[in-house]
Amino acid sequence: MTEEEWKAATKFNSTDFGWVIMCIGMAIGAGIVFLPVQVGRVGIWVYLFSGLIGYPALWLSQRLYINTLVVSPKCESYPSIISDYLGKNWGLILGFVYFLMLIKAIFTYSIACTNDSATFLHSFGVTSTNLGRTPLYGLAVICILVALASQGEKFLFKIASGMVITKLSVIVVLAFIMMQHWSVANIVNFPNFGYLIKQAIIMMPFTITSILFVQCLSPMVISYRTHNDSIVLAKYKAIRAMNIAYTILFISVFFYAISFNFAMSQQQAIAAYNQNISALAMVAQGIPGNTVKVFSLILNIFAIMTAFFGAFLGFREALQGLIMNILHRILPEEKINKTMVKYGIFAVAILLPWYVILINFSIVKFIIIFGPIYGLVNCLIPTYLVYKVPFLAKFKHASLALVVLAGCMLVAAPLLAFL
Repeated sequence: MTEEEWKAATKFNSTDFGWVIMCIGMAIGAGIVFLPVQVGRVGIWVYLFSGLIGYPALWLSQRLYINTLVVSPKCESYPSIISDYLGKNWGLILGFVYFLMLIKAIFTYSIACTNDSATFLHSFGVTSTNLGRTPLYGLAVICILVALASQGEKFLFKIASGMVITKLSVIVVLAFIMMQHWSVANIVNFPNFGYLIKQAIIMMPFTITSILFVQCLSPMVISYRTHNDSIVLAKYKAIRAMNIAYTILFISVFFYAISFNFAMSQQQAIAAYNQNISALAMVAQGIPGNTVKVFSLILNIFAIMTAFFGAFLGFREALQGLIMNILHRILPEEKINKTMVKYGIFAVAILLPWYVILINFSIVKFIIIFGPIYGLVNCLIPTYLVYKVPFLAKFKHASLALVVLAGCMLVAAPLLAFL
């Protein structure tokens, strides 16, 4: 291309804007609304140390993820290109890992929607008691979520842009509102070195997931490859969209986390952890006036519910594929009742999250437990590809050591937290 042709081809357009919005929307979910709780529990110094490693490593790993995918000859889903690079067994393993990520998301968002909505209803005086531990309330919440998510992709994508922009705006506004409640007394003393290292490793899943949007990178890269004959052009556009989304998220989320933890005490964070609610619901309980409560409610609805919708679409397709794979092994195609399979998927999608809601499993523990999955998918597997596949050797760089370090910290987080 000439310089003029390159400028015309790389001009930022509505498609680029759409992918930036999708990346930001994917990142703003349970990770961000529960980040202040964990930061408040362990102290802001731990978060800063974790972020010093985690945020640069996340940028490098997502860039590496794009690079290893965009140059693939077929450029299909990431499990597919893993199969091409390393064999079918690796593709099967990665597909299963992705399914676990979706299950974790469904469980996390179901609990968060139930507990936080009950807390907000009680905070606004709509209910006289907190309904979060009422079994039928949890069932009603999950039924409503599944019913809305089942309206189809067009319905969900139609409202995505407005919701994402609203979510991002509310994050920034809330961060500024919380400044009036800042207190130096809420900054815990600098911890000893052993505590700092251990808690920074346990903190890593929260740091990474607060601005993680790796799930959106595969469809984005495939889209750019499909609509651009030039791999160089597709790579440029994908990296640019990722850079813009990452920069916006980092600035917004970092300011949000710092502002919340200057305004909330360690005791408040521990109370939120024990109640299994987000920092937003906790703030709605403790700060007088309706402004913060309304903004917190908006962010909770848009962040957690839209994240549930996105995760449900993938969960439904993955579960259907798993069930059909099993049925095809024991029954001929004509004897498979697809209507029953469809209703069976809906039943599983309701009953499994409802069970997790009933036992009220800690969301903070969920995020820590699934740290190794994010470490594998986002850090260790892409780095392994670069060193294993000669075709990808051009992406080797000393900075990958930071990606490996972050991946190892994610894998080690649950071991240090629970053993």
